[in-house]
Amino acid sequence: MIKQLLAAAGACAAISMASSPASWELNTYQDFSKGRFENCSLRKDGRVQLGPKLEPVFDTGQQVVWSIARAADGTTYAATGHKGRLYRIDRSGKGELIWTSDEPEIFAVAVDGAGRVYAGTSPSGKIYRIENGRAAEFFKPEAKFIWSLAVAKDGSIFAGTGDGGRIYRVTAPGQGEVYYETGQAHVTSLAFDSQGRLLAGSEPNGILYRVTAKDRAFVLLDANFPEIRAILPAPDGAIYAAAMGGSVGKQSAAAASQQQSGQQPAGNTPTVTTTITVTDEAAQAGPDIKPKPPQQPQSGTQPAAAATAAAGTATSTVVEYPGMDKSAILKIHPDNTVETVWISKEENAYDISLDGTSLHIATDNNGRLYRLEADRKVSLIAETRETEVTRLLPVTGGVVVATGELGKLMRLPSADSAKGEFESPVHDANNISRWGQLSWLADSCTGCAVAIRTRSGNSARPDKTWSEWSEPLTRGDGAQIGSPNARYVQWKAELTGTPAAGPSLDSVRLAYLPQNNPPVVKSVTVSAQVSAATSTKTPAAQPTASYSITVTDTGETTSSAGGTATQPITRAANEQLVITWAAEDPDTDKLTYSLLVKGEGDSAWIPLKQNVPEANHLLDAEQLADGRYVFRVVASDKAINPPGQAREAELLSAPILIDRTPPVVRAVRNGAEIRVEATDAGSPLRFAEYSINAGPWTPLAAADGVIDSRQESFTVPVDSASSGPRVIAIRVYDSANNAGVSRVAVQ
Repeated sequence: MIKQLLAAAGACAAISMASSPASWELNTYQDFSKGRFENCSLRKDGRVQLGPKLEPVFDTGQQVVWSIARAADGTTYAATGHKGRLYRIDRSGKGELIWTSDEPEIFAVAVDGAGRVYAGTSPSGKIYRIENGRAAEFFKPEAKFIWSLAVAKDGSIFAGTGDGGRIYRVTAPGQGEVYYETGQAHVTSLAFDSQGRLLAGSEPNGILYRVTAKDRAFVLLDANFPEIRAILPAPDGAIYAAAMGGSVGKQSAAAASQQQSGQQPAGNTPTVTTTITVTDEAAQAGPDIKPKPPQQPQSGTQPAAAATAAAGTATSTVVEYPGMDKSAILKIHPDNTVETVWISKEENAYDISLDGTSLHIATDNNGRLYRLEADRKVSLIAETRETEVTRLLPVTGGVVVATGELGKLMRLPSADSAKGEFESPVHDANNISRWGQLSWLADSCTGCAVAIRTRSGNSARPDKTWSEWSEPLTRGDGAQIGSPNARYVQWKAELTGTPAAGPSLDSVRLAYLPQNNPPVVKSVTVSAQVSAATSTKTPAAQPTASYSITVTDTGETTSSAGGTATQPITRAANEQLVITWAAEDPDTDKLTYSLLVKGEGDSAWIPLKQNVPEANHLLDAEQLADGRYVFRVVASDKAINPPGQAREAELLSAPILIDRTPPVVRAVRNGAEIRVEATDAGSPLRFAEYSINAGPWTPLAAADGVIDSRQESFTVPVDSASSGPRVIAIRVYDSANNAGVSRVAVQ
């Protein structure tokens, strides 16, 4: 019998280096897009080249610039949150604060032909006119939010509001009216097309309207996105629309409204869907249709455009929709046909602007700017490294860029710079690694150059514990990396060109040799099972004699062996040891195993299996003498690693006891009782019982009260009043469940 006594384990291994080299390569648009760009751009075909250099214009010192507008004299006005401030910046970049609103947010700003500035504030929903350095309330619509402003050719002011989704037309101070009710929750953007018709984008159904007169509009676009974030009319009559839908921004409005009402900002603001049905009769009436009375949206719904809580709070709630397209740029042709010219699952497009035949796209991924060419090829042209680029304003020779997180104005020139850097993402080698060579492919030109530096460290993000940038590597066909061995590595490319041309980096490959991790033996299990008794030791030359004995009810006995023999009670089963183990390798290397055994008091391990892939072994218990044993499992990855670089680990099983010898039981009658002495050589006794005349078994107590040692004494009472012969059987078990039996006949 077998019994597990103790739980013990100990793993050990020697440290060495693995031999499976690896490489990290960047060669596609998706690969390079995970890096950081400074004066560099990324083409859609996956080539890094020099790009325009962002030039600082003005830092408002506020958290976000919501809107920018330019006057005829070149003065730029910037509206900010979350302290409701309006700044004026002259052509030289010198700026000054000209007005502070009582409301925390100025989401919209516009300038009319006379140079007067209009600012829409929230969440109290007012329009102010700033003239000659003084601000006065111009109009107060019945709305909480002023999301957008636009100035018509006749000087009237149009305002897109929420949360009633109305467009107001204001002709003079205090004189305004509802021009169109969209039936949506919010009017998020306004613009005029090349024919002077008003364009309005809405939320939450992402509908773009063309409003031709009071209460008359035509739906140009019903996008598959909740919000029309920006509208850009082109000179050729086409209209571009930036639609957002993968995440909800403008939760700041909800936060501001709730703060005023004393409520806590909601985590996920629900979106109310409003359906507008256009009948055949309305369609036949022409493009200018008068919609049915709009459905009133539920209170508390907010559009998806802004991103920060009001009243100085910098937090925002963003609701993500995994797997959905986050944003898209849609083009409505003059014949009203629509096509998608740009789409993204990772970025929100906040604004768009035209630069000749190219389209600039502002996003929220590190404040990146993209350029979409007329041939539909897109390039990542600049990275502000801010949370988002909120607005774009075309100027002579470039575009002014407004950012969030830190409310800054920058200028993006149309010409590329002569020097730039691309910083790769951090690569995790998953273990301490020995760096090999760095090689790259690049298209060069006269006066152009590419140099790459590396650095390494053992923290996931580069910090002061990382090594310094190495000396530049200038050989693209391969050069040894000089950074110290570590788990993480990063490289940056320095591109140098001329005003006319620059190099183009196609791919970079970094080779390394990870440290080989040792395998881990997770568990070793030894169990016993009973199998049918078989004889594998009987020599073939000595066949086993067979006989049968038949006993009939007449008392006659016949035997096939020619005599009457006593039939032995044979052992019906053999005991087997089942040893199983579980192991794994962090490097997913193929493992082989060795199994060894050692008896208590022995000094040498006896191998049972060596270098096998199986994780189990079956052993006949009779092959081991009685005693305590420990099994050892050794796992090794040498099957795929050369000598000197392979690693191994081991684990010991709990000690097991093999005890097939039953206790020795001696019983002697002593007057009115039977005294019993039981002794076991292998394990402590654990139970005793007796039976009279093959009757039920009755437990016995030890003389000292506890059955717990290898030798115990017992007393069996004899009832002298009973008549007739009696046979008393005494059975004692040891800890391995072996039973020793003795009997006493009482006359």
